Amino acid sequence: MRIVRLILWVLLVIVLLVGIGGFGLYWDTTRAPLPMTRGTLDIAGINADVEILRDQWGIPHIYASNTHDLFFAQGFAHAQDRWWQMEFFRHIGSGSLQELTGKSSALMGTDVFIRTAGWRRSAERDATELSAEARLVLDAFTAGINAYLTSRSPAQLALEYRILGVTGVNIPIVPWTVTDTLVWGKVMAWNLTDSYSRELTRQELFTTLGDVMTNDYLPPYPYDSPTAPTIVRAEDLPINASTLGEPGTPSAQVAPLRLEAQFANRMAGGTTPGSEIPGFASIADHPDLGSNNWVTTGSMSETQMARLSNDTHLAIQMPSIWFTVGLHCLPITDACPYDVVGFALPPAPGVIIGHNGIIAWGITNVGADVQDLYVLEWNPENPLQYRWDGEWRDAALISETIQFGDGEAPITIQVRETHLGPVINDNDIDADTGEILGFNTTDPLVLRWTGFEINHQTDAILGLAQAQGWEDFRSALRLFDIPSQNFVYADVRGNIGYQTPGLMPIRPADHDGLTPYPASSDADVWKGFIPFDDLPRILNPERNYIATANQAVVPLAYYDQLAEKLGTDANYQFSEDWAYGQRGFRINQLLEESAPNDAYKFWLIQTDTKDITAESMLPYISSIQMEPGNVTDVRNFMVSWDSTMRADSSQAAIFAYFTRRLVANIFNDQLPESVRASNRQLYVALQLMAQPDNIWWDDSTTPDTVETRDTIIIRSLTEAAIEIERDLGSNPAEWRWGDLHGMAFVNQPLGLSGIDLIEDMVNRRVTGYGGGNDTVNASSWDASGEDFFAVAYPSERIIIDMANLDDTTIILPSGQSGHPFSANYDDMIPLYRDGNSVPLPFSRTIIENTSVNRLVLRAPGS
Repeated sequence: MRIVRLILWVLLVIVLLVGIGGFGLYWDTTRAPLPMTRGTLDIAGINADVEILRDQWGIPHIYASNTHDLFFAQGFAHAQDRWWQMEFFRHIGSGSLQELTGKSSALMGTDVFIRTAGWRRSAERDATELSAEARLVLDAFTAGINAYLTSRSPAQLALEYRILGVTGVNIPIVPWTVTDTLVWGKVMAWNLTDSYSRELTRQELFTTLGDVMTNDYLPPYPYDSPTAPTIVRAEDLPINASTLGEPGTPSAQVAPLRLEAQFANRMAGGTTPGSEIPGFASIADHPDLGSNNWVTTGSMSETQMARLSNDTHLAIQMPSIWFTVGLHCLPITDACPYDVVGFALPPAPGVIIGHNGIIAWGITNVGADVQDLYVLEWNPENPLQYRWDGEWRDAALISETIQFGDGEAPITIQVRETHLGPVINDNDIDADTGEILGFNTTDPLVLRWTGFEINHQTDAILGLAQAQGWEDFRSALRLFDIPSQNFVYADVRGNIGYQTPGLMPIRPADHDGLTPYPASSDADVWKGFIPFDDLPRILNPERNYIATANQAVVPLAYYDQLAEKLGTDANYQFSEDWAYGQRGFRINQLLEESAPNDAYKFWLIQTDTKDITAESMLPYISSIQMEPGNVTDVRNFMVSWDSTMRADSSQAAIFAYFTRRLVANIFNDQLPESVRASNRQLYVALQLMAQPDNIWWDDSTTPDTVETRDTIIIRSLTEAAIEIERDLGSNPAEWRWGDLHGMAFVNQPLGLSGIDLIEDMVNRRVTGYGGGNDTVNASSWDASGEDFFAVAYPSERIIIDMANLDDTTIILPSGQSGHPFSANYDDMIPLYRDGNSVPLPFSRTIIENTSVNRLVLRAPGS
């Protein structure tokens, strides 16, 4: 018995030691990456001590006595909280994701496409043209990141290194560079101006369906509709009274040039770049991506001062794409002029959305068409020559080598680059063999994009941070080349304003940029860009507010004014791919109804779930004659609805099922296989309801029957009733939109590992959200998908009261930290879901009083 007891004791000790060792390894893996946020760190590279104060939400406010140290500390703080995200982002921009994951058939196409498109090559060109101020700030920001990287081992930087290392992927810690920052600006601009793929879709639709059906499927902006306001209104014109004429009747449009040929809708890599990466999808993937912002004057506010609101809608990410930060020079001097808070992008210095002590600004996407596909004539004897101005011109040949983190042999691809841009559909990948196919000699397409021009985003962002008024604000935006954004403005003097910045191409008169077109000389391509002083702007309109929600920027009369000044032999239109105005109309409606506004009313507008499209559609559905029965009961229940997509609404759930079936039943039978109807086509469905015999209503799969509007609506209701009862039960009182409508926050790349234990560590999946595709609270879902989970969302919310900048409130969808075992990784999720917010103070006293952690970066010799 003594021997047995001894053996048992030995086994127990072994189990305990193994358990303790295993727990220790687990603890070290998960907690070692958490940064030091309290105490003092000796840091080489700064000139004086810097303070970083963090509140309970992990939001850092940085105090420094000089510009270099301020942005050095911003880089250091970003790396502390978001290093792995920054690492992943620079590999996206460089087309080198497989250096992080190992060779992957799922990611090969993305890397090949990005290398072919040349995002990093373009960023490297920008790096050679930086101003002295931008270079100083970017160098300091870069040095701060690298100071953090060199202070810790890979396992102390992010748990991803240790977990991916177990799979055999070796990821060396490579110093950050200025180009790593600049390339992320290219990625963001691409995702917000991704119109080249729409050109291919339109070309395919024109070829297969003809002009009438294509124009019904992709209708122009409804400028005459009362529910489709433009941002700049007729009463805001002319933009410049001294040079532009009075608004007139829009001139006749020149018939656009259309090719009869159809092009393969496959780009380099044979894929939509980034479609495999959560949070990376562009507006081409999800056309419902958008944003809201608005400003009101003091006459519409209980504080008698201007107020600003902003929420930018982007694809869902974990962690958030935004990083909240305060940058404070102490003291503020000419040499250190920064005192600003708001949202930054993790790989970049400065603040993109926010305020300083005098002005505030917010952004939404213009959706400008700044990409064109050209069909060039290539020399059949030499694939590196194309005809230009009657002569063969040499294309540059660029070698791009793709490395793999798991040690697989690297692959080199060849990129043809013309003076306009790269051949974007070389290097397709064979779907069966995985072979990269090299030059496309069948239907090569050349891409031109404003992102290939020298861009000056950093100067613009720094200028905004320092701006002391409207003219400073506009001077900064002269340098905001890409992506074109709707900037709204407010200041402490009571002014409000709006400015469109960006490089806006001037095309030949017969080129609308909506489909690929032939080019053989300078006469066929862009004639330059619309001068900044002729771009739309508004200051203090009589209506006392300005609101933008991705709708058309200007009335058509604006383009006539441009033609009067700049010449009639050109096409000046910004885009044809606007949101159709529902969110813009609803925001205007609420602002006018709720004045005088306060922060709470702004919050109610931000979280509003009224669906204007549904409200307009319900009378058509209600008027249809139907036989008594379950489907009719479901229809009657739905049309009694108030058209709000509240999380607790039963009818909202029915409407979602119904509209998913409706757009599929109207469009997908006649669309090419590569095109599937999305929620954007719900607006089109509404327009077709006034045309009950339109050919789109006919089901092409039933050649002996001609379906009409009522047939398809009843079919869609029937299918929706079956599906909702299957998923939520037979009792309508128990149906809830929020039970269906959620968000899957997926980490990159561990969140796609396929291993439950790892995915549970890094991913979050939450239901209970309200909102939808056409609501101000725009949690958009994909009608062509299998569920109702959001694919895009308000990626931040901010409300700024110019009467008291300490009353600014913000929220992120998840949290500040990128470390899955940080308390700030997901602590904002329940607040965001319920429409709540957290404070973002501005004054030093309140920031000190609300801080919970104080870190001092101590300079050598201090």
